[in-house]
Amino acid sequence: MLAGAAHHVVRLRGMRFDIYGRDQVDVIRDGDRWKVYGLGDGKRTPRSDVVIPAEVAPDEIAQYLDDLFHELARPGQTIRRIG
Repeated sequence: MLAGAAHHVVRLRGMRFDIYGRDQVDVIRDGDRWKVYGLGDGKRTPRSDVVIPAEVAPDEIAQYLDDLFHELARPGQTIRRIG
């Protein structure tokens, strides 16, 4: 590393959500953006159909996902953080 060069460490912060008992997703903060991965069959795959704007705060993710997926919910079902 050059003298005076900045050393940046990108920390990934992840959260796992249960979508109405039907699906699970990992939401990971990577630098200045959120990445969403679907979980299933022992695999984690990118979900390009779910885009969370960078300005959504971590404590607002469940509500944002509910806004996206509410048509899949049955009465009384919620999106909950599980990890």
